[in-house]
Amino acid sequence: MRGQDLTRRGILRGTAGAVLAGSGPVRAQVSGVARRSIPSSGEALPVIGLGTWIGFDVGEEEAGRARLGAVLRTLLDGGGRVIDSSPMYGRAEAVVGDLLAEAGTRPRAFLATKVWTRGREAGLAQMRQSLARLRTDRVDLMQVHNLLDWRVHLPVLRAWKEEGRIRHLGLSHYTESAFDEVEAALRAEPVDVLQINYALDDRAAEARLLPLAAERGVAVLVNRPFGGGGLLARLKDRPLPGYAAELGCASWAEILLKFVIGHPAVTCAIPGTGSPAHMAANLRAGTGPLPDAALRRRMAEL
Repeated sequence: MRGQDLTRRGILRGTAGAVLAGSGPVRAQVSGVARRSIPSSGEALPVIGLGTWIGFDVGEEEAGRARLGAVLRTLLDGGGRVIDSSPMYGRAEAVVGDLLAEAGTRPRAFLATKVWTRGREAGLAQMRQSLARLRTDRVDLMQVHNLLDWRVHLPVLRAWKEEGRIRHLGLSHYTESAFDEVEAALRAEPVDVLQINYALDDRAAEARLLPLAAERGVAVLVNRPFGGGGLLARLKDRPLPGYAAELGCASWAEILLKFVIGHPAVTCAIPGTGSPAHMAANLRAGTGPLPDAALRRRMAEL
């Protein structure tokens, strides 16, 4: 491996230029992204998906939308399905909806969004607006974002599920300070999915939430699998550890994602990106061997 640049920047350098030149999506070059099932429905999801916070909050500018269209094509052509958004993410829902409709790829996507407001009527209005922005008559997953007014919204989500307007329902949060409330909600109400923060430097969910989700048959989507971005920045100039070769990893991003999806309770990690090249690299983490418990302990020593 002497002389090779195995940082994320080095691995992606050759592909990024092609995207910026307008040649289309970056091919993920994967032999098959692993899948795990949602326990309540048995539906299998690829272990790597896409978050749309920040990256998809763009306007009508043609070049920006073309780049994001390439991100979605890279995800779907590379074996991914899960696309997660929220009304909290500015224009992201509308951008995703427009791009999927224009490409005719909505049926290939597992589309997730959230309700993020107080009150039953406000929640209903927001969910109707989300469906309109996403240009669909139903979504695959509707979550109560940050547990905001979850006791009010969950009965409405159950009614929508019975009507076929959503296929799965769930809860989400992204901070350790809310974990007590998340645990209480999981114990109080049956849900299909929990979305929670988990990363190599943010492992608090391992103590109670991931075991509880497994116990209760709840799928887990992981947001912030790169530790909110700061972890990658701290690692980018460090040489890859020896076990990178064992896992088939050529970048720190792949190592961090392998750690997350290596936990048996995790169903899918949804790193956010607006880069087709990064999307392709993320998908590669969903292929090949995953770390066992012993190797995960070694990784945590970082």
